[in-house]
Amino acid sequence: MAIPVSELQKVSPSSLIELFTLSLDATLHGSSTVYRFHSGANLNTFGAVVWAGNTYSKFPVEVTGFEFNGSSTTLPRPKLRISNMLSTFTALLLDINQTTPGNDLNGAKLTRIRTLARYLDNANFPNNTNNLGTPDPTAAMPEEIYYLDRKTVENRNMVEWECVAAFDLVNVKVPKRICTRDIFPGIGTFV
Repeated sequence: MAIPVSELQKVSPSSLIELFTLSLDATLHGSSTVYRFHSGANLNTFGAVVWAGNTYSKFPVEVTGFEFNGSSTTLPRPKLRISNMLSTFTALLLDINQTTPGNDLNGAKLTRIRTLARYLDNANFPNNTNNLGTPDPTAAMPEEIYYLDRKTVENRNMVEWECVAAFDLVNVKVPKRICTRDIFPGIGTFV
């Protein structure tokens, strides 16, 4: 179930919560680990956010560039910037590059999930009761799925990747199946 439009059009709706999952591919990265995180920007919390039974850790992250432009024919290419103050991601990249040299998390799947605070699990609130509304793990805007395409910056402060949509990846063709007259008899018939 998507978030009801009436909820978004209220004069003072509950906070919009932005959650991210970063899923590694075992063939590319040597592991199929899923990292769940949020920036903590839209919720007054000092730690993790629990939604749909999954825990999203608070981590300094900034993702920009999700905007679609109706006049442009290109898809957005968001930038994912993650803090590297404790060399957390440098260590992760070194580990992954032992499996696939020079990979730098390329091909990892980034999913953006947006929901409202009123739909978060009860575990996020005092006395385990959501005082903003009723928890609903299905109440979210459509997920936006991107893949890390290339690392653009890595230093002591941050690591940044450029993300692309699935059919913006190299060597991916849409559709993956050839349409011929034998498979689809109506194609190529003109009246």
